[in-house]
Formats: sequence, structure tokens, C-alpha cells
Amino acid sequence: MRITLDDLTDPAVIALLDGHVAQLRSISPPESSHALDLDGLRAPGVTFWVARDGDEVLGCGALTEVAPGHGEVKSMRTAPTAQRRGVARAVLGEIVAEARRRGLARLSLETGSDDFFAPARALYAAHGFIGCGPFGSYRLDPHSTFMTLEL
Repeated sequence: MRITLDDLTDPAVIALLDGHVAQLRSISPPESSHALDLDGLRAPGVTFWVARDGDEVLGCGALTEVAPGHGEVKSMRTAPTAQRRGVARAVLGEIVAEARRRGLARLSLETGSDDFFAPARALYAAHGFIGCGPFGSYRLDPHSTFMTLEL
């Protein structure tokens, strides 16, 4: 597996992200769905990585800064055919390493509170993320779980 920066033009990456957004929007109410679409991921200040095995897209993740010294993990997704292969762990490791290289003091994320998101919450906890309150433009929401990691 190799993890590289990506420009969001590969149709396989776009398909993975389209599926990601569609699935999350089917689980969470519209006002509680915070997944970035392609335009959001292509915005200035967003760094996006893709994990691949040869030409196969395994997963992805992104990093953006919500405030000076405060990064946010976005768009973590593992392809259904690549689950349980350590893809999310590797992508998250790359994001955390980049946040440290940038000298960020804190890295946070928003994920769902539904049972569907339990594996994601467990992954983040295994990397040292702990529960926190809303950050940036987020508001308290029963459908959201907020987590943070002091770097």
C-alpha cells in the first residue's frame, strides 16, 4: 500500500468519495451531515491523500486547518473491498504525521454518534483522540461525536 497526495481527478477516487457522501447523507439528517463533497475537498487549504495498491484505490483522508494551529481530519473512507486491511489506520497515521510536521498543536474531527460509526470512533481512540465539544463552526448535535488529539 502506498499513500500519496491526490488532486481529486481520478474517476476511481471520485467514485469512492461519491459513495462516501451518499452513504453518510443516508445515515445522518441533512443538518447533521458534514461530509465534504468534491468542491469542498478541492478548496484551498485542504490536503487530500489516497491509499492505493497498484491502481486499486483503497481509501482516503484529508486534513484542513480550522484555526491557526488547529487541524481537522476530514473524509476518512476505506473502500468496501479494502476494509480490515489497515487502510484507515495508515491514512490517519499520515494525516497525524503531517499535522505534526506543520507544527499544529491540535487535531480534531467530527464523526457520527450512530452505531454505524463505532469502528471509526474506535480507530480514532486507538490513535489517542479523546472526546471533546464542538469546534470551529460545528454546533452541539446528538448525531455528532467530536474528538481531539493534542499534538
